[in-house]
Amino acid sequence: MIDSKFYLTKEGLKKVQEEHGKLLEFKRAKMLGEVPSLLHSEEVNPEYLAFQEDMSLLEARIAEHENILNNVALIKIPGKEKRDIIALGAVVTLEMDGVIDEFMIVGTMEANPAQKKISNESPIGKAILGMKVGSTVTPTTSVVSHTCKILKIRYS
Repeated sequence: MIDSKFYLTKEGLKKVQEEHGKLLEFKRAKMLGEVPSLLHSEEVNPEYLAFQEDMSLLEARIAEHENILNNVALIKIPGKEKRDIIALGAVVTLEMDGVIDEFMIVGTMEANPAQKKISNESPIGKAILGMKVGSTVTPTTSVVSHTCKILKIRYS
């Protein structure tokens, strides 16, 4: 597993911590339960194989959460002197191709366009990071390009 920074809001970190705790509890409960025996007569017991597969998936998910928790970078509101610049955690009002919309810039783990949360690694997120009100950028993807004018930046 590649170690990299995982940018999370306080709420995002809390979700990961809660899910990690639930996975550990589930693992403990599964281990305390009845473990199928390896052999069923002279053949490998299919219940045992299913149990092992379930445990492998569970272990992988726990390891993924531990990697995130060990490499988390909490998104913090910048100091007053830097709040006129778009950074992680900013809520940005954009005019895109004549339509006004508002997005929060978050890390990839919390990105959800339906909730108006876009990733700092998305084409629009990358293009507007570090910009100020009044700036115009044109992020391009393989499918489309947008002209975006930054109308407002706020942090909450």
